[in-house]
Amino acid sequence: MKRNPKLTRLAWLSLLIPLAACKAEVLLPAGDVAARERDLLVSSTLLMLLIIVPVMALTVWFAWKYRERNRDAEYRPDWDHSTKLEFVIWAAPLLIIISLGALTWVGTHLLDPYRPLDRISKDQPAPREMQPLRIEVVALDWKWLFIYPEQGIASVNQMAVPVDRPVEFTLTSSSVMNAFYIPAMAGMVYAMPGMQTKLHGVFNNPGEYKGIASHYSGHGFSGMHFKALATDQAGFDAWIAKAREAGGTLDRPRYLELEAPSENVPPMTFAEVDPQLYPRIVNMCVEPGKICMAEMMALDAQGGTGLAGTMNVTALTYDKHQRRGARAPVLGWKPFQVASFCTPEEAALMFGNMPDVVPERADMTPLRGLAMTPPQPFRLTHENDVTLLEAAESGAARNF
Repeated sequence: MKRNPKLTRLAWLSLLIPLAACKAEVLLPAGDVAARERDLLVSSTLLMLLIIVPVMALTVWFAWKYRERNRDAEYRPDWDHSTKLEFVIWAAPLLIIISLGALTWVGTHLLDPYRPLDRISKDQPAPREMQPLRIEVVALDWKWLFIYPEQGIASVNQMAVPVDRPVEFTLTSSSVMNAFYIPAMAGMVYAMPGMQTKLHGVFNNPGEYKGIASHYSGHGFSGMHFKALATDQAGFDAWIAKAREAGGTLDRPRYLELEAPSENVPPMTFAEVDPQLYPRIVNMCVEPGKICMAEMMALDAQGGTGLAGTMNVTALTYDKHQRRGARAPVLGWKPFQVASFCTPEEAALMFGNMPDVVPERADMTPLRGLAMTPPQPFRLTHENDVTLLEAAESGAARNF
């Protein structure tokens, strides 16, 4: 049976049909930051094409001119040095590289994710009195948690923002590094455990857009996406009111349940949020009785806990494995975490039966132990407090 060449070509073209469902969100932004990033991408591509296109065209031309069957082509391997040709060969790429470097340097500094927005859109500067909408983002396994500290609500796998208002995202992660990305709004930024990053963006066009985790982070990564709703102020207020009417409280016990690994989680909201939940997530001390990372660093900065620290430890499974439900392998001895500090009465009972030890006369300057007075420990006054890293001049911690 003889094949029809036209039908064969049409069959190959049919492979392009699935691409019709793709949405070019990067090249069709809905916000000023994403638009400027698109312009930077397009400009850089056009500059590089000034070299790529001539090189590709000359490659085809040389291959055609000096093909084996073209006996009329003149081959001159010993031609003299040409200053003009050398100037064109080196000057053109050099100018393009300089232009590309300047464009990239200026563009990336203006679009620094930590930099507050200087304008709402191309023709509208950001008023100084306008405060950005603050949203605290937590990357969980495998879902996104959004906390609105000013409105006192939280949502999972959905967020809403008003158009033409800057948004300040503060991001962290519960277990592994993730990548937060809303292509139509702003660039990508990492969310990492034990620290926080920032991202500024704005929506200029209302609509429903897609947010994703753009880097692989485990088994449920394919379902780790969310809906970003951009609406007017009235629509945003209605969304906040609806979340409050739905009820639900996101406190520390509920968060510990929520952060357990789960896949394809449907959107949900919480009407109330523990105001100290996000600082505790960053400081990795949501669990009851666990010392906060900032408090531990403050103790280390003062020389450690000395002898008092030897009785204030409990067995710890590494956070990432503990949160993901798998125990980390332990070689030799178990790791420890500092829990709460004993009172002077409890310390007196513990060390009351110890024999008197006369320390040797030695230089103990670099050491912290029995021969030296341990530093005053920081401690939480109650379970809802978070001790931050900054300490007052008297050495006492600042609790919030």
